Amino acid sequence: MIVASNLVKNFRWSGRTTQALRGVSFAVPAGEVFGLLGPNGAGKTTTLRIIMGLLRPDSGYAEIGGVRTGPNSAAVRANIGMVSTNDGVYPWLTVREMLMYFADLYAVPFDLARERLDRLVQQLQLAAFLDQRCCTLSTGQKQRVILARGLMHDPPVMLLDEPTRGLDVVGSQTVFEFIFHLKQLGKAVLLSTHRLDEAERVCDRFGLLHRGDLMYAGSLAEIREATQHRHLTDMFLSMMRDGLPPNAQQSAATGGPCPLE
Repeated sequence: MIVASNLVKNFRWSGRTTQALRGVSFAVPAGEVFGLLGPNGAGKTTTLRIIMGLLRPDSGYAEIGGVRTGPNSAAVRANIGMVSTNDGVYPWLTVREMLMYFADLYAVPFDLARERLDRLVQQLQLAAFLDQRCCTLSTGQKQRVILARGLMHDPPVMLLDEPTRGLDVVGSQTVFEFIFHLKQLGKAVLLSTHRLDEAERVCDRFGLLHRGDLMYAGSLAEIREATQHRHLTDMFLSMMRDGLPPNAQQSAATGGPCPLE
């Protein structure tokens, strides 16, 4: 399970303070896809960095499988698979070499790593370019490699940061199928995106983040009832126009298991 409890983060420079997160709380159990949604600057990436232990909150905490980030960040990251379009591939390694290298980084035994590689090659259709250097791959092929890399150590938690950015329809469909596969495997999946139409296709629950506030959280039906809007796009336009509702933090705590009391 992923737990974020009352995360607060401020950034200070040139004598000014910007509130990136204002007490954000949510939980993602195993087998669920939770969409952390918001426009650019909403606080999505800051939340992911705190969950990975790359950034310390000013208050609150994040946990992966009951282990808090901070002093235990290395142990936490061993249980996380991260997929982002900002992640590169090693251009002079072949796909096979790169995936086996990442398995070795996580101390996956060689024979087990080969078994996982064979399975991922089949699932993500990597066979045609498995022994090509990564610098020769198309954008969609590179994204498949990045997806496979995130599963070489078989983590219980997957963090997906804008995984379809820059991909065409075929590449995006590969990502959707990958997310459904993660759910079938029982992974806890946190999807950070501003592509609201895509989130509606794959997420079980949603958290609507705006200027560091988690304004609503729950299933699509629950958020529709709370906002009186049918589509996520209309919900966000309303939030950006009207600002924070009086019961925003109450709304954010509903809609699924969240042992934060």
